[in-house]
Amino acid sequence: PGYRTLFYFESFFGHFLPKIRGVSCGNNLLFGDKHSVFEWAGCDIVTHVSMFPSKADVVVADASVVKEITTSRSRFPKAVALYGAFSFFGSNILVSEGEVWKRYRKISAPSFSERNNRLVWDEAVLVMKDLINSGWENKKEIRVDNFLDITLSFSLHVISAAGFGRKMAWKDAKVIPSGHLMSFKSSICTVTTYVIERLLLPDWAVGLTKKTREIDLGFKELKSYMIEMIEARKNTEEVKRHDLLSNLLLANASDGESEGLNADEIISNVFIFLFAGHEVRTFLSHLVQLYLLSHADNETTAHTLCYTFALLALHPDEQEKLYQHIKSVIQDPRAPTYDEMSLLTRSTAVLYEALRLYPPAVAIPKCSAEDTTLTVTNAKGEVVVVPVPKGTDIYIHIAGMHYNPKYWKDPFSFNPDRFMQPNWNKDAFLPFSAGARGCVGRKFAEIESLVAITMLVSRYKIAVQEEPRFAGETWEEKKKRVLTSTKVLTLKPVKVPLVFTRRS
Repeated sequence: PGYRTLFYFESFFGHFLPKIRGVSCGNNLLFGDKHSVFEWAGCDIVTHVSMFPSKADVVVADASVVKEITTSRSRFPKAVALYGAFSFFGSNILVSEGEVWKRYRKISAPSFSERNNRLVWDEAVLVMKDLINSGWENKKEIRVDNFLDITLSFSLHVISAAGFGRKMAWKDAKVIPSGHLMSFKSSICTVTTYVIERLLLPDWAVGLTKKTREIDLGFKELKSYMIEMIEARKNTEEVKRHDLLSNLLLANASDGESEGLNADEIISNVFIFLFAGHEVRTFLSHLVQLYLLSHADNETTAHTLCYTFALLALHPDEQEKLYQHIKSVIQDPRAPTYDEMSLLTRSTAVLYEALRLYPPAVAIPKCSAEDTTLTVTNAKGEVVVVPVPKGTDIYIHIAGMHYNPKYWKDPFSFNPDRFMQPNWNKDAFLPFSAGARGCVGRKFAEIESLVAITMLVSRYKIAVQEEPRFAGETWEEKKKRVLTSTKVLTLKPVKVPLVFTRRS
């Protein structure tokens, strides 16, 4: 009583079908519904029951209940079994729980230090300068058919420099070092592009086609490069770098209270931090259950940046507000410094609003370790107690919370001002998860995004490309086209055609 249950004939193959109430859950259930299913239910908790497989789930979009779930680790542990496929390089923080996870967290957390944060900022600035001066050749107008290509490359360049200490240029010669069959840049691009295919590819099938052999080679080469970098740093008396790999090695060597990480664990954890989404930036709960054989990118920072610039292009008034704010902080025509980051409050607000509207992960999977209950107040003001039997899968519905009018006024509008207020509801904003298993690398992701937003908006006016075939479309039609998304494991823009015009 007080809440409602959705019944489906099946759930497994329903992810390949359109949403049909009572028959299939649909292939984009969670983001497509946003908060509408909770409005229909009159309660911010709904249960989802399917016949094939025969199981019941609890889906939550109430901030207070979500806080209870994320802070009660013993009652609601992470559903690590759903992440097991991401241990192909070795055990890591993503696929572990209990004492093993604590050991990984203790050793890895210091790697995301203040020095590393400053390095991320400085490297992101250098990458952005290289894009403007070399990649775009200082042209007055740059037309980009799909801005996602730029944000993906930007993210990879920053990851390579701040994660591994390896700088990459926009116009890279892709030289293959002696002893390798693929350049470092090619290997890192191959792994990030085809990580899902490799996860689903049986070992016996890696040699079947030219593409599968290339994917397998990319993973082997990246591991080989990482082993070389680890050995080089171990043999150096004083490590002066502050990239993520160097910091992890230093923390591992100085941790005398617990068993250190072996080489495979170091490689696997660095991989997870950089590509699998800093713990929970990517929603992997259906990876084992579903065989989604299509391209999915784990570079969720790149996706978020692409959405951000699309939204700014569609809202020139908000773009102008941001430009004027940046000018008030950085009055000279120069790049922002790390020490000025805290002053760039509107850049942060724009980023957060994009993350609210288009969260990389639309839900976070948990499970119930015991027979328990969740208590919520429904739309009628009634206190509702929802029984949660042991073993029940629980999904924190991020999109449901981000579009919940109880927390966000006019939730479908792009309004960065809501994050300029000191009292905005932090418990209802979960792009990086929360609690002990929240994103250990959140700052890494935010810093590189803030640099890109600040530097490009301060130098260019951004607009949606005008195309003759779309000459008669309305603003709403343009918005729908530019923000069209696909969701396999993460939310991803399909095509964002933008034009950047140099400011005078």
